[in-house]
Amino acid sequence: MNVVLNNRLTLALLAGFLCATFVPSPAFAWSEEGHRIVALIADHYLDAAAKQQVDAMLSADTDPLTKHDIASESVWADTHRDLDRQKVSARFTVTESWHSVKMELGHPDIDTACAGHPALPTGITASQGPADCALDKVNQFAAELASKSTSAAEKLLALKYLLNLVGDLHQPLYVSDDHNAGGDAVRVSGGGADPGTLRRYWDADFIDFLGDDPKAIADDLADGIRQSKTFDKMSEGTPTDWTKEAFALAKDHAYGKLPAKKADNSFELPPDYVTDAIETVRLQLARAGVRLATVLNHALAAKT
Repeated sequence: MNVVLNNRLTLALLAGFLCATFVPSPAFAWSEEGHRIVALIADHYLDAAAKQQVDAMLSADTDPLTKHDIASESVWADTHRDLDRQKVSARFTVTESWHSVKMELGHPDIDTACAGHPALPTGITASQGPADCALDKVNQFAAELASKSTSAAEKLLALKYLLNLVGDLHQPLYVSDDHNAGGDAVRVSGGGADPGTLRRYWDADFIDFLGDDPKAIADDLADGIRQSKTFDKMSEGTPTDWTKEAFALAKDHAYGKLPAKKADNSFELPPDYVTDAIETVRLQLARAGVRLATVLNHALAAKT
């Protein structure tokens, strides 16, 4: 694993699990606490010029859906999507597909999962135009943020979507499917958390094991990256590479390490699964933060 684990935290979590005395904190989805952690890690690695631009763009935002610091804005895209879901609007049917890349475990095909990577229609911005997966939207918004011809309003939207969607590409259950609604149809229990779906465990419960302060978690992960000198290695590759990497983790860890089904077709997660999942989540949060910073540094330094 590339991230240095906090030994005392790990031992405390394992002791709590093995003694069955762990009391879970309120569940936070990857779209909330996880995204905040990713954004705060990225903030550690923004170049001075990029950080100045990011802070200035966010401070000028007038949208009341979120506060305008980098951590709060990282959940804007999910908040916006959820409001659209409540309205059952046509807009929701467009933006919902922007948050995942549903490659089937048995037949992984990233091109099929992204509907052949359709180009934006001429004259249509990325915030308006369709795309069928998070991978394509990350590429579209990164290009907009880098372009000098993009309007200030669209650049702000591009930044806010990138703060969210880069993280989505690193959640193994967001880039995989096993004919089970991305893990929502798989019932699991274990680790001291309430029984729920496999997706919720990877979205929320395994992050809960890391603590309840996103900044403290982000600082710990950023410190681990510095100590292990893995920033350069983590920042390599493209969004396509990162998506395939997360898919492999879904196949080999999230699904591959599941125990035998119980009589009711649910899974009781053993301690070694929980420990492995916590480490995998820590690694993916760290990678996402590093790569978000890399995307923003590159885009905001562009001269096109």
